[in-house]
Amino acid sequence: MTVFDGCAVATVDASGTEYASGHVVVSDGVITAVGPGPFTGDGERVDASGCLATPGLVNTHHHLYQWATRAVSVDDGLFEWLKTLYPIWAGISEETVGAAARAGLARLALTGCTTSTDHHYVFPRSGGDVLGATIDAAATVGLRFHPTRGSMDLSEKDGGLPPDSVVQSLDEILAAVAAAVHRWHDPSPGSMLRIAAAPCSPFSVTQDLMRQSAAQARELDIRLHTHLAETLDEDEFCKEKFGRTPVEYLEDVGWLGPDVWLAHGVHLSDADVGVLAAAGTGVAHCPSSNARLGSGIAPVAALVGADAPLGLGVDGAASQEHGGMVDELRQALFAARLRSGPSGLTSRQALRIATMGGARCLGRQEEIGSLEVGKRADIALWRVDGPFHADIVDPVDALVYAAPPPLVRLVVEGRTIVVDGALQTLDVEAAGRDLRDAARTLAARASR
Repeated sequence: MTVFDGCAVATVDASGTEYASGHVVVSDGVITAVGPGPFTGDGERVDASGCLATPGLVNTHHHLYQWATRAVSVDDGLFEWLKTLYPIWAGISEETVGAAARAGLARLALTGCTTSTDHHYVFPRSGGDVLGATIDAAATVGLRFHPTRGSMDLSEKDGGLPPDSVVQSLDEILAAVAAAVHRWHDPSPGSMLRIAAAPCSPFSVTQDLMRQSAAQARELDIRLHTHLAETLDEDEFCKEKFGRTPVEYLEDVGWLGPDVWLAHGVHLSDADVGVLAAAGTGVAHCPSSNARLGSGIAPVAALVGADAPLGLGVDGAASQEHGGMVDELRQALFAARLRSGPSGLTSRQALRIATMGGARCLGRQEEIGSLEVGKRADIALWRVDGPFHADIVDPVDALVYAAPPPLVRLVVEGRTIVVDGALQTLDVEAAGRDLRDAARTLAARASR
């Protein structure tokens, strides 16, 4: 049993319970006590005075392989950016993806993330087991992982955006999803690994793939993920090709439901927000990536007001080179206020989106996303009494508004993987060298 004692506690439970000085107790990977004041029972004590305990942050959208192609096409919007990078990504391999995933997941852990998704949709025929490489990386770093078996079957010659070399046939994709679920998916309580199906986007997959993926996922009892309403270009593409808005298209192909979460949702009307909220369909808000690509600002205030499942995502590091999770809370708050004014988002709403909101997107709100007795022990402990935070009276404001505070502990399923800002599970310097070598190899391969 481990006792975190003397810390401020933001439980992010349904009532928003907080303690100015309290405790969190962990045993066998589960939270067994949360409350005010010191804990009076036995256990190994961690002096957490001067710290804020929050649920571990949940990253609901990423492309880990993109850590090997940072700072490419930096001044382009989404479509031109993709056209530049697709030929480079066609050369990824199991080794490239493994190096990129270890670096990306290490960065997430060091910025308070305990659960991450990954949307991998590029499968070169000679690339090896690229999905398995991300799963191995997550196991090494120690994060709870929700990778998706992504796909593309609509190439340039058929009116899509990706080149022929990175698409697969419908049958290949469905077989690969089934195989991934059989090999890796663990639906048990406290699972560290669950698989979802994730056709890439309206401009890179066919309607048949969308419909059959939805049917297959529901038969396999797994979740569904895709990009939607990220740019105005996509909106125009859907109207021209399908005679529908992106959300109307989603409804046509059977993709509305509580087992679906969508990346971005930037260009959603009020009616769209109502449709998604009524269906229980989640949105992964990626404010830094949307800003970097100039895609726009998602209607966060409207989504929060409608109680739609809303999580945060760092997105791929080729469109958000920073890759840190805690920074997205501040970015989300500022972006929402740029769109909706000073009432667009509060610090506590930002924290809720990054924790319980993400858990809802992944269908795991009964297990993670808040500090409550019986939930999995996924905990971030932030030092808020240091020289750059101590003058801020409210610890949640110190976390969200100020520079990211030092991460004192990160606990995943009761296992401590970060101590005083140092990752305990992976040599970060070595991971950085591996990433540099992989990026250089990939760039050389693309130049040939």
